[in-house]
Amino acid sequence: MTLQQFLIGCALILAASTAALAAQPIKPDSMGLSQGSVFDVPAPKVYTTKGAPPQIPHDITDFLPITAESNMCIACHNQPDNWGKPRAQGTPTPIPQSHYTDLRNAPGKVTDHLINARYTCNQCHVPQLDATPLVENTYGAKRSK
Repeated sequence: MTLQQFLIGCALILAASTAALAAQPIKPDSMGLSQGSVFDVPAPKVYTTKGAPPQIPHDITDFLPITAESNMCIACHNQPDNWGKPRAQGTPTPIPQSHYTDLRNAPGKVTDHLINARYTCNQCHVPQLDATPLVENTYGAKRSK
């Protein structure tokens, strides 16, 4: 390598690093797959079926399997002191009183602990998913007499 080649190489490296430093930072709303800012907390979606359990607005992959022995949901959502209180966006939704009530043996009594039948959260609650339905939902709440 000649001195001239070495100096040209150094000049190119210097020019490239200067251009990289002058580049604008990436905006928070242009990173990732989300259409909004990475700092936004997604609001739960409207449910299509009345009475359906709320969907989970975050990834639960690291929490699976959810069992009575291993339930990371209750670490954040076991907040009976917050029942009926306003909730700030981005804070966990408290597990409702119905999950502290034994509907089979004592339907009117709210206990101070989560009922055993309610430990498998993902039996009723599912993570949100923006996917096109494979078939049209024709479910109706009509009952025949």
